[in-house]
Amino acid sequence: MMNNPIRKLYDWVLSWAEKPSAMYALFFLGFAESSFFPVPPDVLLIALVLGFRKKWFRLALILTLGSAFGGALGYMIGAKLWGFGPDNYTGLAEFFFNSVPGFSKELFEAMKVKYDMYGFWIVFTAGFTPIPYKVFTISSGAFDINFSTFMVSSFVSRGARFFIVAFLIRLYGEPIKIFIDKYFNILAIVFTALIIGGFLLVKGVI
Repeated sequence: MMNNPIRKLYDWVLSWAEKPSAMYALFFLGFAESSFFPVPPDVLLIALVLGFRKKWFRLALILTLGSAFGGALGYMIGAKLWGFGPDNYTGLAEFFFNSVPGFSKELFEAMKVKYDMYGFWIVFTAGFTPIPYKVFTISSGAFDINFSTFMVSSFVSRGARFFIVAFLIRLYGEPIKIFIDKYFNILAIVFTALIIGGFLLVKGVI
């Protein structure tokens, strides 16, 4: 259940679906969510595709571009303004830990272990996980992940997520929206497994 401030933000995001500037709002929502905004951009994407089904491809592309460029901002925040370690966090990092929903010090520090274990794969699959994407973008910069690798991974993973969601809404409308809302975390895990399996298959690993 969303707490009251997040519920208000959620409703505010949805209100943009009725405005002429909705596509601009979609881009900037994707941009902001990749570094600090707490509401997932899928919310507005789904609402817009339901209203403009023939524009599903353009809407998914707009959101992908916004999210990827916002991810670059998150990366720069992590690389230049973050610090690392319990005694070396900057004031900005402490603000994120204390004020941005879903972004905790414990989660950030746990990401270091994931990066050490999985490297490229943790960045690539980040667009599908239920963990807020901003955690991945900022930690990628803080942990000095190769920027080119990060950007390619962001475009591919976020693009795959948004195009899949938009395409399903284009085909099935309101019933699939309800299904996605109910089982989003499970679907995220399935999508991630399919993508990793596809890459391993292409490379001849399996």
